[in-house]
Amino acid sequence: MINYGDELKFQRLKRNKTLQQIEKDTGISNSNLSRWESGKVVPSIEFCVRLADYYGITLDELIGRKL
Repeated sequence: MINYGDELKFQRLKRNKTLQQIEKDTGISNSNLSRWESGKVVPSIEFCVRLADYYGITLDELIGRKL
């Protein structure tokens, strides 16, 4: 099973971004981002789309889904 939080964190760190930078650029609060990355909460599809667009990747890439 995919650990979505780990994948979200991987994508952020791959781009050398802090939670605060992503909050500033996307309007998604760093507290939400932190809860998603720690696996406490799963983000809605709306937020996943926003992050994928921000990173310039697909939703599958965002969550580490491999076909």
